[in-house]
Amino acid sequence: MLKNILFDLGGVLLNLDMSKTRKAFADLGWAEENWKGITHSGYLIFENLETGVDTKEQFREGMRQVLPGSPSDQQIDFAWNAMLLDFPVENVDYLKELGKKYKIYVLSNTNELHVKRFREIFQDSHGFSIDQVVEKCYYSHEIGFRKPNPEAFYAVLQDAQIDPTETLFIDDLQINTDEAEKLGMKVLHITAGTLIQSLPRYLEKNGY
Repeated sequence: MLKNILFDLGGVLLNLDMSKTRKAFADLGWAEENWKGITHSGYLIFENLETGVDTKEQFREGMRQVLPGSPSDQQIDFAWNAMLLDFPVENVDYLKELGKKYKIYVLSNTNELHVKRFREIFQDSHGFSIDQVVEKCYYSHEIGFRKPNPEAFYAVLQDAQIDPTETLFIDDLQINTDEAEKLGMKVLHITAGTLIQSLPRYLEKNGY
C-alpha cells in the first residue's frame, strides 16, 4: 500500500545548475581550486547554513573571508542562488494529479536563502505557492539535519505521522535513497530531470 510520496526538491522537482553558482562565485574572485574538495556535503560553511547552525548573515560573513573585495550581501546572495532554475510546468501539473491520490511531502537539503528564492520562482512561474500542492515542505535548515542523516527522515515521519512502509521517497542521489530504504521506506532513485518519465513507470510497475 502506498499513501504518501516524499520528494527531494533540487534535481527532482526543481531544475538546478550548480555551474552557474560556481561561475558567479568565480566572477567574485573565488578560485576554482576552492571547489575541489566539495562533495554533496559541501564545505562546512555550506553545511552549517543547510543545518541551521549558521544564519544567512554568518554565511555571508564566512564567504567574505574567502572572497576578495568584500562583496555585498546582494552579490553573495545572487551567486549562491544562481544555481536555482525553474519548476517545470509538467512537474507541477503532475504533483497536482498525484495529490488527488497520495499525500505529497518535500524533504530538501537547503537553506533560508535558497528557500526564499525558489519560493519566489515557484510563485512567479505558476501564480500560486508550492504549499498549495504539497502537504508540507521540510527543509534541512529548519529541522537541523541533512539527508542522508537518518534524523532528517525521522523528523518527517514523526511530524507528518506517516508510516515509512506506506511512503515512497524520491531523490536523485542514491546515498539518500539507500538510507531511506534502511528505514523501511519505498524508494525511487532517479536521474535529475527525469521525474515525469521515471515515476509513472514505477507506480505502474508496482501496482500503485
